[in-house]
Amino acid sequence: MARRVHQPLEDQEFDFILGMTDGPVLAYFCGSWPKAAEACRSMDTVVAGLAQEYGARLTAVRVDITRCPGQTKRYEVTGAPTAVLIAGGEAVATQAGPMTVAELRTFLDTHL
Repeated sequence: MARRVHQPLEDQEFDFILGMTDGPVLAYFCGSWPKAAEACRSMDTVVAGLAQEYGARLTAVRVDITRCPGQTKRYEVTGAPTAVLIAGGEAVATQAGPMTVAELRTFLDTHL
């Protein structure tokens, strides 16, 4: 069964998702400006595939920097795309820039 990638519309919805999740959360922050949007579209495919592969061990959340400025500031995100692995509400690891499936898998396996 395919695992859904959550897409919160605002900061409060992101907080709700974090509160409802027992395990780690992979939040990847995306932007809507042209250069960021292109890189984020490639990350959408990478994250969706890995979210399915990791199943219940990982919740994936696509965070729009413009719609969730509080989360962007909270996790000190300065560019898009940026992946933040969150456990217990705190950032465990951060990686800026687009990643391939292999790179994201290594990032997750190193920090999960």
